[in-house]
Order: sequence, then C-alpha cells, then structure tokens
Amino acid sequence: MMTISVHICCDLYVAIPFRTAYDVTLTDDSWSSDVFDLVSGKTSTSFERLDAGSLVSHSFVLESKVKGMFYGAPAVIKFRVPTKAALQEAYSTPILPLDILADRAPEKKFEWAKRLLAKYGSLVSVISIVVLFVYLVATPSKSTAAKASKKRR
Repeated sequence: MMTISVHICCDLYVAIPFRTAYDVTLTDDSWSSDVFDLVSGKTSTSFERLDAGSLVSHSFVLESKVKGMFYGAPAVIKFRVPTKAALQEAYSTPILPLDILADRAPEKKFEWAKRLLAKYGSLVSVISIVVLFVYLVATPSKSTAAKASKKRR
C-alpha cells in the first residue's frame, strides 16, 4: 500500500507586549492513530518560559494509513502570564482539509486555453482582421509620405 508523509510544523510566537509566557504547552492531538502513524517527533511539547517576541518551532512527521479526506483541528496552546492566575488558552490556525492519497485525474495544463480558443477563436480572428484593415487604411505608407514631402519643396 502506498503511504504519504505529512510534515507538521507549529511556530509559536509570543505576541504579548512586554510579557513573558510561562508553562507553555502545545498539544496537537487531532491526528487520529487510525489514520496516521507517528514517524518522528511528538504531537505535544512544553516550554518552561517564552520571552515576549520570541519564536519557537515544534515539528513532527506523520505517515498516512488510509485514503480519504482528513479535517484536522487546531492545536491547543496553554500558557500562564504573571498578571493572571488562571491558565490561558489559545488555538493555532486550522489547517486546510487534506485529501490523502486521492485519485486525481492527470493535470490538463492547456485545457482552459483550448476551450477559450474553441469558443472565441473565430471572433478573435474577425476582430484581428478588422483591426489590421483599419490600421492599414489609417496609416499612411512610406511612399505616400515621401511624395508629400517632395511636393512641398
């Protein structure tokens, strides 16, 4: 059976101005063991302290077991700030649905161009001919311009 690797990377940025976040935990457990095998890393991690403006990354690799559409939930980030006693909770940006091992038709690169040409090709030809005719009629030829300059002398 064919499998596909899914590389997940979560970037945490502390955007609380002039504040440090303590006891930070990131949990991303929406990856069902029925659908994915954990190949490397862990789906959760923790940090004792993250200073204001700091950026940390956590990543792990999954391998698909089944074919189909997968909808993941956002990761949960829990942290503590000195000004509040209660544990704060935030969520990551949700991922787009993953179509795992989908059967896809081969990509047809110029299909849209063929359709447009078939639909509007004759119209484009007629308009091009009319524009060319107007251009030829409206633009004086070089010989006509040369004759006009000789007559002025």
